[in-house]
Amino acid sequence: MRSVTVSIDVPQTPEQVYDFLDVMAHHERFTDHYLTNWRYSGPARGIGSGATVTAALGGTEADVTIEVVEAEPPRRIVERNISAAGRRRAHGTYDIEPLPAGDGSRVSFTYAWVRAPLTDRLLAPAVRAMMRRANRTVMRRLATELAESGSRRRQAP
Repeated sequence: MRSVTVSIDVPQTPEQVYDFLDVMAHHERFTDHYLTNWRYSGPARGIGSGATVTAALGGTEADVTIEVVEAEPPRRIVERNISAAGRRRAHGTYDIEPLPAGDGSRVSFTYAWVRAPLTDRLLAPAVRAMMRRANRTVMRRLATELAESGSRRRQAP
């Protein structure tokens, strides 16, 4: 199946975005519209940090295991996702680039299937559209969380 990529521009630097995304628990704050019941594992940040979540999309629910398998500060985080009893394997990749004018970052998230169950493959256009829609919402919510996170840091004594 072809991958799905969504992007958003934010005013934070790549370092600020990476520092926020590097903490697995922060992901719950901007993905809980379709990923719930977060159970964390491994370190809080970096390679090996992970979670098992319940994904609810398209009227179905499935547990998904997420683990960070690659990290290149401040530009890239790669997560491995396993669900459907191992029949669905994918990588979720956050790429963070400075904006050309130097006034923020472009954050892109790519969901790339490595293996997909037959039903996903048969319904590929609908599955991809559903993932694109959900991840566009993720990016908008991420931008909000980054802004709020910055406000909280500025208000700390």
